[in-house]
Amino acid sequence: MYLFYAQKENIDEENGTARLYGEDVNHIKNVLRLETGEHVIICDGQGTDFECIITGREKESISLAISEKRPSMGELFNRISLYQGLPKKDKFEFIVQKSVELGAARIIPVNMARTIVKIKDPSKEESRIKRYQGICESAAKQSKRGVIPKVENIMELEKAIEDAGKECDIILVPYENAKGMEYTKEILSDIDTYERIGIFIGPEGGFEESEIELIKAAGGKVISLGHRILRTETAGLAVLSMIMLRCEK
Repeated sequence: MYLFYAQKENIDEENGTARLYGEDVNHIKNVLRLETGEHVIICDGQGTDFECIITGREKESISLAISEKRPSMGELFNRISLYQGLPKKDKFEFIVQKSVELGAARIIPVNMARTIVKIKDPSKEESRIKRYQGICESAAKQSKRGVIPKVENIMELEKAIEDAGKECDIILVPYENAKGMEYTKEILSDIDTYERIGIFIGPEGGFEESEIELIKAAGGKVISLGHRILRTETAGLAVLSMIMLRCEK
């Protein structure tokens, strides 16, 4: 069944109806060619799914009848924040898409010492974040997420560490000079007991040692991902996959 997101105010649980507007109308009519009587899933973006039957195809909206309400199955219990050292544009778009598919709730681009891309124009940052958020929503829809993850504005490392201290119960930092995999396995063995998990990933040039020390001072757990050096667009996805394996119910 296809999944679409609807604004909370467009879902009338009392009367058992819902309505879709915007780009979804054209997609349903002209791309998917769904007709009245067909079933779709409507999500409120806050963790609740509604199985619905299409009852009308108007010019600017799709009307639906709600047949079942249930908690979204596409969410982990754990809220994962990915603090990603800002890479080149195409790499970050890939990271956003795949980290949403793997369960991340927040993606935070972070300026670090070895970040290659430097965005000085606020208007460019705003347009980039808007584009990344669109990728987020598309990936969430494709993977049937119950919540649309958020791409935050770019943070400096110190600000990101402060944010993680408030938003995360445990902070993981993959680093090539970390202890062996036994320590990683030990840390991940009970990762499912943490409600809020933070992951720090270095940019293309990697972390500077001083940055690792800053994150460690804030309680970060420095872990290894094995003997191979992973690219910035691979490392976060590897950690997310490990966490998903432990936390998926």
